[in-house]
Amino acid sequence: ISVAKAGIIATLNARTSVLACANPVGSRYNPSMSVVENIQLPPSLMSRFDLIYLLLDKADERTDRRLARHLISLYGDPNAIGSSTSAPVPIELLREYIAYARATCHPKLTPEAAQKLANAYADMRALGMSRKTVSATPRQLESLIRLSEGSARIRLSEWVEEKDVLEAVRLMQVSMQQASIDPKTGQIDMDVIQTGVSAADRTARTQMAAMIKEILESKDSGATGVRIADLVDTLAVATGSRTITERDVENALRELPGEVRVAHGRA
Repeated sequence: ISVAKAGIIATLNARTSVLACANPVGSRYNPSMSVVENIQLPPSLMSRFDLIYLLLDKADERTDRRLARHLISLYGDPNAIGSSTSAPVPIELLREYIAYARATCHPKLTPEAAQKLANAYADMRALGMSRKTVSATPRQLESLIRLSEGSARIRLSEWVEEKDVLEAVRLMQVSMQQASIDPKTGQIDMDVIQTGVSAADRTARTQMAAMIKEILESKDSGATGVRIADLVDTLAVATGSRTITERDVENALRELPGEVRVAHGRA
């Protein structure tokens, strides 16, 4: 974990794994917003997780029946409805197995696995080059290494093999396709997780900020300001877009620090 506070810059070893879950704001996930906007956790915290998955409540008869049987079995005889609450592996055995694997197994990368990791990272980076977006960062490479080691450790293997890397890449790709998608472009953009703002949104804000600056400079020198609602209307006419909101304008105004002052809804 990298720490940069009060002039102190240090890298500390993480001594634990974190498994967390969170509900979206309003208890309903909005697919037109990014994961960061839905959960409203700081990007600096979200980007620390190796994998982020979305568990969405989608109607599916098979899944719904399985869930219904499981919930009903908690209140009656599981065998009466064709359901069983017994786990494939007893919890105690699974807990002891994981503890043993973590304590005794410390796998190392084979040359083939190391080359596979390098190739996988390069391929992930190449996805965003044509679109000028960040589709992977060194943090994703470190995550791939940890996931590959975990895959080997669960097999009690002393070496990380190519199949462990392939499984790590699969897990990472599924996670990125869910959590790192820019809802406006439908493309993978790691800026969504790293900074909370996609590359497309950042470009749009910069362009809108330049237009707002031109609009304000064209006003009479004696004018005291302009209403944000009027800016929305002016920008809508200039761009031909009716989807511009006051929130978009306020975000664009933040790109003009020291040049524009916002007070009581006026710019």
